Amino acid sequence: MALKELLELDDLQEVYATSEERPVLLFKQSTTCPISASAFHAYQQFLEQTDEDAYFVKVRETRPVSNQIEEDLGVQHQSPQIFIVKNKAAVWHASHDDITVNSIREALENA
Repeated sequence: MALKELLELDDLQEVYATSEERPVLLFKQSTTCPISASAFHAYQQFLEQTDEDAYFVKVRETRPVSNQIEEDLGVQHQSPQIFIVKNKAAVWHASHDDITVNSIREALENA
């Protein structure tokens, strides 16, 4: 699956629906932060090696979606931040320098 950007709150419902069938990757990023850019690059590198369902949201440009993720998953907002969502719940999350190809791979193996 291609990496899909979440632009509307309705798009987030697709993430949750898919998460009831299999784990889903969800990434929150700031387009103005170099740490976020580095983490997003690691996310993209990981996605080149897999066919996982993958989504992202730009936190500044799409603040309502970003805020809804925080509310729905009950995890305090960070940027950058990545989640594995399974059955509409965050079963793993990481932020900043903890977002690496290996950390994502290991988390998915355990999800």
